[in-house]
Amino acid sequence: MSDPAYNPCTTCGACCHHYRVSFHWSETDPALGGTVPAELTEKINDHRVAMKGTSCKQPRCVSLHGEVGKLVSCTIYPQRSSSCREFAYAWENNQPQLRCDEARAAHGLPPLLPQAFELLTPAAETSSAAVVSTSTFTAVNPLQILDAITHL
Repeated sequence: MSDPAYNPCTTCGACCHHYRVSFHWSETDPALGGTVPAELTEKINDHRVAMKGTSCKQPRCVSLHGEVGKLVSCTIYPQRSSSCREFAYAWENNQPQLRCDEARAAHGLPPLLPQAFELLTPAAETSSAAVVSTSTFTAVNPLQILDAITHL
């Protein structure tokens, strides 16, 4: 994830409700620097574990809180696995992300479009009360951006 001033994941959550979230078991071992709570995982094989709830036909990560496509959060966000940390949302790095688009489509959500990120402006250029400011960006409320995306 990049700049927290605008993170479309907070109004999505589709990837957490579409893919198996698997990673090396060492990410659950504090002695090895792991941060993922082991009790929230299940063994896949001798080397990999998965977040509970994601190894079934209709996956939903046990740590996903909220309603997909509305308002969601990860209950272990600071402790999330490398697979979650490395999953980029579409256009996060000015690149399409087919896995993000696929997960969103599976939940009836439109793909993220690069035009939505044009709503991000340098902080000095706006003073609207509907914005959230950081040292780098000022972004419209994520729900306003989501609405703009669906009406492009």
